Amino acid sequence: MKKNVGSLLALYPTPVTVIGAMNGEKPTWTLVAHIGIIGHDRVLVSLAAPHFINGCIKETGKLSVNLVDEAMLPETDFVGSVSGLRTDKSAVFAYDLGDAGTPVIRKSPLTMECTVQDVYNTPNFESFICTIDNTYVAEEHLTEKGKVDYDSLKPVLFEFPTYQYLRTGDVICKCLSLKGKKPEEK
Repeated sequence: MKKNVGSLLALYPTPVTVIGAMNGEKPTWTLVAHIGIIGHDRVLVSLAAPHFINGCIKETGKLSVNLVDEAMLPETDFVGSVSGLRTDKSAVFAYDLGDAGTPVIRKSPLTMECTVQDVYNTPNFESFICTIDNTYVAEEHLTEKGKVDYDSLKPVLFEFPTYQYLRTGDVICKCLSLKGKKPEEK
């Protein structure tokens, strides 16, 4: 029997990312785990409305989404614990400017440069709906066919209720590989 626990956001874990945006001539960064796919051509980045980086994103209309692996956790945790309003976070990560002008973290195994198409406001949050301009992947995380190999990339996950970082796990099976096999009746 299932118990009703109320209106609870329970879609965790989610990937840990560092969002980057230009603050004038320098980048600023923040930790974001409220990120999602809203179609094959859009991603959503949800930030608390008071975040300093929100103004930078709105000013430029651009942001970068940098996936986090375990090697990046110390810097990632730091940029999520201090405000860009009071702390210059520009030197925390070595970076390059991508083709679309967003800061791309060198250490990140995968970065997407995005253009903001819309901002969806809810109480205390701004959600940036973005198209993907460019995706940069470290070559060691590409298959022979040029696809992203998440087995080797191993993005860190975040679980909100306990505020824990998690490792990605083992592969169970390929999606739709069970197709056509009728489950046992219960």
